[in-house]
Amino acid sequence: MAVDERERRGLHTALVGALGEEAADTLMAQLPAVPRDDLATKADLEALEQRMDARFEALEQRMDARFEAMEYRLLAAFRGELNAAVTSQTRTMIFTTTGAVVSLGGLALALARFA
Repeated sequence: MAVDERERRGLHTALVGALGEEAADTLMAQLPAVPRDDLATKADLEALEQRMDARFEALEQRMDARFEAMEYRLLAAFRGELNAAVTSQTRTMIFTTTGAVVSLGGLALALARFA
């Protein structure tokens, strides 16, 4: 049964008549101002803690999975970029070296004809 504020004041008035002002105030301070059904017990708080722990654990697992997926995507992108850069650089070196060898070969032939 829920007790409203009017009933609480009536109880306080009756207690003042029976016990005195100070004792009535002390006793009323010990009574909750909210319905008993609205009060949380230690068991309620422990159940809440377990639910919150489970939710945070699930969140942590999801975040770990996302970070791991992001890590693989970043590594794949980095490897792709690195592969493209090395391929481009290797191609440039091969063409440059081939050009130098052909030029030196032509120069050697020209010197051989004039000599």
